[in-house]
Amino acid sequence: MSTIELPATRREDRLAYERNKLHKRLLRLAGQAIGDFGMIEAGDRVMVCLSGGKDSYALLDLLLTLRSRAPVAFDIVAVNLDQKQPGFPADVLPRYLETLGVPYRIENQDTYSIVTRVVPEGRTMCSLCSRLRRGILYRVADELGATKIALGHHRDDILETFFLNMFFGGKLKAMPPKLVSDDGRHIVIRPLAYVKEEDLSAYAHWRAFPIIPCNLCGSQENLKRREVKQLMREWEKRFPGRVENIFASLGRVVPSHLMDRERFDFATLRATGQPVPDGDIAFDGDPALEAAAAPQSRFSVARRTHRDA
Repeated sequence: MSTIELPATRREDRLAYERNKLHKRLLRLAGQAIGDFGMIEAGDRVMVCLSGGKDSYALLDLLLTLRSRAPVAFDIVAVNLDQKQPGFPADVLPRYLETLGVPYRIENQDTYSIVTRVVPEGRTMCSLCSRLRRGILYRVADELGATKIALGHHRDDILETFFLNMFFGGKLKAMPPKLVSDDGRHIVIRPLAYVKEEDLSAYAHWRAFPIIPCNLCGSQENLKRREVKQLMREWEKRFPGRVENIFASLGRVVPSHLMDRERFDFATLRATGQPVPDGDIAFDGDPALEAAAAPQSRFSVARRTHRDA
């Protein structure tokens, strides 16, 4: 049975339509995350950390568009940390940023030598590399007068971090859309918190960003993170919507139904004779029905918006 191909003009029109739809969805989700978590305010100077990967390119691209449409004025400065990796194409990012007309700074620091000297051969270098890089970026933010540090982490990064902390760290902890740095001096934001990685991959392909792979460790990938990523893919394939529900749950936490004594005062808990919305019931109901009846959180609204786009 032969297949019928659409005429070239029809295919081009369809492709243009899908790309425009993707662009609008990414802008809407990024704008929604910024609004939900109060990430950017009038007069902010946002330092966008540009690694040369698809996520940070998309972050800068979307923020530039959002800035042109935002009701408040804010500045953007792009920063790249050249870690002196052998073969790193140092001309790619400056050339790209100059075509955009974006103020930028290339910070040269030889973290490559430190990481390769300290980390034993065969061990994952990502953790130490990340800590060194983050410390340098905090210093640069001070020097540039940046009020916000924007990172390109997306929805899948947040979920993977949640599972890594739970499976291997024994903590219910994820990667929040907005957080104060450990030195208490900076606000770190993740405007792509509602965005799927697959959408960012498609967007990067369309926009033809000059991607620079991380060759510090041969594009080494943390084995535990890769395991969690594969688990999520299998879940989504077998049970469509499961990953989205897990993401939504991060915005609907019920401390009284967990076991953290610092987050809920179990010791002094007493019956008052008054109805308690989250009180115990005789039998647990159907989680699917309970979820449908529960108030919508910011995360679940984003999930629904993304699905319906």
